[in-house]
Amino acid sequence: MDTRTGLPVVGMVGGGQLARMTHQAAISLGQSLRVLSETPDDSAALVAADVRIGTHTDLAALREFAKGCDAVTFDHEHVPTGHIEALEAEGVKIFPGSRALVFAQDKGMMRERLADLGAPGPRWARVESAEDIVTFAGGVWPVVAKATRGGYDGRGVWMLDSPEQAAELVATGTPLIVEERVTLRREIAALVARSPFGQVAAYPVVETVQKNGICVEVLAPAPDLDEKLALKAQQLAIDLATELGIVGLLAVELFETDSGLKINELAMRPHNSGHWTIEGARTSQFEQHLRAVLDYPMGETALTAPAVVMANVLGGEPGGISIDERLHHLFAEDPGARVHLYGKQVRPGRKIGHVTVLGDDMTSVRARAARAAQWLQEGR
Repeated sequence: MDTRTGLPVVGMVGGGQLARMTHQAAISLGQSLRVLSETPDDSAALVAADVRIGTHTDLAALREFAKGCDAVTFDHEHVPTGHIEALEAEGVKIFPGSRALVFAQDKGMMRERLADLGAPGPRWARVESAEDIVTFAGGVWPVVAKATRGGYDGRGVWMLDSPEQAAELVATGTPLIVEERVTLRREIAALVARSPFGQVAAYPVVETVQKNGICVEVLAPAPDLDEKLALKAQQLAIDLATELGIVGLLAVELFETDSGLKINELAMRPHNSGHWTIEGARTSQFEQHLRAVLDYPMGETALTAPAVVMANVLGGEPGGISIDERLHHLFAEDPGARVHLYGKQVRPGRKIGHVTVLGDDMTSVRARAARAAQWLQEGR
């Protein structure tokens, strides 16, 4: 508890853009998010008042960070499971807890648990050798290989087209699962939040557009999605949050296929598919996550406009006009575009921010968001 304000203290492990935007949401609740950041230059460390420097792999740093926190949560899934269990044994309130978070940390355990629950997913298997992958493929290539731990934004995912590629990947020693390549119509995401009390709030189902393994657009609500399928996706996410005992945000990434829905990934934190909620929903995913971990009643999740599009801003090639000048031009051209920059050093292909546009027509809103993101990335 913060003795100055009488309000609870939430600590977030990780200093990235998710912590930065969670801090932004914490301000309106009278709080300043406590952040464990590896460096003072990390995205959240540049703006939060209570920053502790340390690494998520250092149990002593985690233990010191948690002192005085009413709840500890995460902006990534990479804290060692054993460290979380040790803190829980010492009485630290951690959300989501180790028993839930492990299913976002380990893709093999996730697939096994989802299968136990009867949740829809692609055909998959654990593999230890190239021969295992060849047997799984059964002559049908490509297959999708995934690192069981540590992958994100396209990292740790490989499309294998042959036994030779399988052998090369296995030789790296990376623990793997393989999945069938799913023929899909598109990718969608269902985002829900759950409190310790058990209250659940669901956001409208969105379409996510991927390029080179990175989400580049989110369309809310998912255009032309059958209402029954949307309700099925939301119910699936609610059921998973309940069955797995998740507290906080759960993002369920889904493939929409001709035969129905298949689960791709789970994330138990604020998620790129929910950034649009800052302007596009009555309660942002970041405030909702804070409400959940503090066991506050959930906020309203309705859209604030008929069509909302979030476009990620990726780092472009160096040179050209400054980002400040790009902002000047963008706001002059489209005063309704809402920009969030993360304070990151620009590298080609790196997420450095996002743009959200609201309106009545999805086609025009999508074009405006894409134009704004391109301008901020390329300066033209």
